[in-house]
Amino acid sequence: MKMIKPIVNISKVMDAYDGILCGWSGVLYNGVSILPEAWDALIGLRKNGKKIVLLSNTAYRVEEIVTQMYRAGFSPRLFETVVTAGEIVHQLLSLPNSSCRQLGRRYYNLGAADDNGVFAGLDYVEVFDPAQADFLYAGRLENGPGKTTEDYLDVLSHAASLNLPLLCVGNDTSVPFGDEAVLASGALAEQYAVLGGRILTVGKPDLQVMEYALAALGSIDRKRILMIGDSIAADIRGAAAAQLSGCLVSKGVHVSFLGEGYIPDVTKTRELGNMFGACPDYVISRLRR
Repeated sequence: MKMIKPIVNISKVMDAYDGILCGWSGVLYNGVSILPEAWDALIGLRKNGKKIVLLSNTAYRVEEIVTQMYRAGFSPRLFETVVTAGEIVHQLLSLPNSSCRQLGRRYYNLGAADDNGVFAGLDYVEVFDPAQADFLYAGRLENGPGKTTEDYLDVLSHAASLNLPLLCVGNDTSVPFGDEAVLASGALAEQYAVLGGRILTVGKPDLQVMEYALAALGSIDRKRILMIGDSIAADIRGAAAAQLSGCLVSKGVHVSFLGEGYIPDVTKTRELGNMFGACPDYVISRLRR
């Protein structure tokens, strides 16, 4: 049985690591604002010589994330690089022989009206009737607390009857929004698969995505790299796939199950990890120095 160590301060375990892959949502950003305490923790690690890469399943492009940081008074220079699922999808959509490019040119957006950054500068056309589309696109959802997959069931069922593929940016089924967790694009992909639809997802825990981010850490031994994230399904499974250590932030997307305790509940963390087939090495309530 894998040991899960509860910790209060991330610095207590960092002597064992030289590099960090750090999630965005639920770790540094709660869906409303950047978390100063978490940012301060990374500044402390950076001052101690640790290399940090931001790796997010968000549909935002890198430029959009960086802009958010600057507007909130935080500098992205803290990171070796920033990697987002949205940026990777944008690159794949531009490559002639990629699986994304082969979906077609006309897309129906299931999400937020302003979520079109992955298509910016490319020869794709948004349509507003699934019958006119080559594929469905699910990135950032335009929703709030209380939204469920039922709200999308009619359009998903119609699209499945048309045999349209679904391109999903990120695998997250929910993301933090303040003190709550709200629906995310991965939940729509899961529902579409149940309906018999074909899905294509890009994001953690896919090993290719993990490798893309790890390249920015250079020659650091993987035994000395720590993945910090709030999702066992995405972050901790991704860490396991890439043979990294993993630290779960319990007051993120799993807070309703793991609780609000300052000292995380190891028993519940293990139960959740067993459900997803991957347990973290550490669990911390919030990322703090």
